[in-house]
Amino acid sequence: MEAKAIARHVRVTPRKARRMVNLIRGKKATEAITILKFAPQAASEPVLKVLQSAIANARFKADKAGEAFRENDLVIKETYVDEGVTLKRFRARAQGRAGRINKRTAHITVVVANKEGDR
Repeated sequence: MEAKAIARHVRVTPRKARRMVNLIRGKKATEAITILKFAPQAASEPVLKVLQSAIANARFKADKAGEAFRENDLVIKETYVDEGVTLKRFRARAQGRAGRINKRTAHITVVVANKEGDR
């Protein structure tokens, strides 16, 4: 069984979110939660939320199918970060210049699945 969760327009740069995603790729879901909870980077919080949502989606799918659900069997199969829209802002500067500020957003996707040996 496979479950997926996506967070779109997250106000964190994709490069910073990819650092967190690379830490948890291929690990058990419970181990990844522990890693993200204690990571000092600010990008770990949105990635943790998406991971918890993917686990909840897996639990819902298992209940709907009438299967037994064990969170310890879930492994992070895929996880990636795509670039979202860039918010363009302007800040007035002296002598009539305008400073352009680009605020980047990210789309975070996490796919969890049962261990390969189970099914």
